[in-house]
Amino acid sequence: MLFEDLSLSKSIQKAVYEEGYTNPTPIQEQAIPLILAGNDLIGCAQTGTGKTAAFAIPIIHQLHRIVGSSKKPKVIRTLVVTPTRELAVQIGQSFETYAKYTNLTQLTIFGGVSQNPQVDTLKKGIDILIATPGRLLDLHKQGFIDLDHLHNLVLDEADQMLDMGFVNDVKKIVKLTPKNRQTLFFSATMPIAIRELAEMFLTNPETVTVSPVSSTAEKVEQHVYFVEKGEKRNLLYTLLQKENLTDVLVFSRTKHGADNVVKALRKKNIAAEAIHGDKSQNARQRVLDAFKNKEVGVLVATDIAARGIDIDQLPYVINFDLPNIPETYVHRIGRTGRAGNGGLAISFCSKDEHGYWKDIQKLIKVDVKTISDHPYPWHAGSPDKIEEKPKNSNRSGGAHKSRKSEASKQNKKRWY
Repeated sequence: MLFEDLSLSKSIQKAVYEEGYTNPTPIQEQAIPLILAGNDLIGCAQTGTGKTAAFAIPIIHQLHRIVGSSKKPKVIRTLVVTPTRELAVQIGQSFETYAKYTNLTQLTIFGGVSQNPQVDTLKKGIDILIATPGRLLDLHKQGFIDLDHLHNLVLDEADQMLDMGFVNDVKKIVKLTPKNRQTLFFSATMPIAIRELAEMFLTNPETVTVSPVSSTAEKVEQHVYFVEKGEKRNLLYTLLQKENLTDVLVFSRTKHGADNVVKALRKKNIAAEAIHGDKSQNARQRVLDAFKNKEVGVLVATDIAARGIDIDQLPYVINFDLPNIPETYVHRIGRTGRAGNGGLAISFCSKDEHGYWKDIQKLIKVDVKTISDHPYPWHAGSPDKIEEKPKNSNRSGGAHKSRKSEASKQNKKRWY
């Protein structure tokens, strides 16, 4: 299928063509006709598959037909809610690109900056609003946002909004919108809690699933290094120097850990920056821009902050810490190998993380190449021969299961 087969307006076809789009991605090919037909939609696709265009392009087509060349005062007809400033900015840029040959106007709002410029634009009137939950509710409470004329509500990165504790804010936002709206629900993963939330908000939705959560991008080569925990920083430095790696995204489990990795690399004269929730919105954007502009060769990020990183040709991802949730591994390495490009995902696995690695392997069902020729291997035994001993004896099967059970309890508290 070609984009020209999707019955889109000439204005949008022209913008899409200028971006070099010829064939829609699988999520776009399936979702765009359903959205154009007015259906509510649940869309699940791994990162880098074109989810933003899958909802932005048909929405622009719909609004362009409604608004046309009307000189009536503009009202908010589309609302896109997303968890972070970085994602909001990217979505706003996409809408601006695809709508550049229409008279549609859009605004991106988020916290951490002065509200005055945002309020000034809202007063002039806009067609499309992209927002993070906190700033959206704040400005609505102040009387600057009217959602009574809404046609489309998009909840993007829904799983991450729940992980970040926005579930109550999302429920409040949905209540502010008309019941006859079209609702689009997009997420990289679809755990049970997400599906239950979708059932609350959507009416007879169609479901589009592309590349199940267990799949990793075909063009991503995967390596694992079994390394002593205290030697991970040395191994990272060795790889960066020996292989002359640049444009590297490194994942840390914690904010403190990310900062420590950056400090260690800087001591070795490697340009590195960290991006995580403790940094201000402006600081995070400056770091992200520096990485995109290749002013910084290594970006160390936590999982939540990394959702705002959208770089088509990111060649390397390194899991400095393995995630304790297997699906997170899939999302992490999906940062590379985007838009048809190749990529390399490297994972460091210490002894205490071996249970995590076994869970990841069960999920992805890929024979990941083990790199044993490095200076910091486990001191005793092969990883495949090590017997996992639970820290606390229990009937559920040991320490690793206990961690997962506790995580499940915490998620239930957070979601419900």
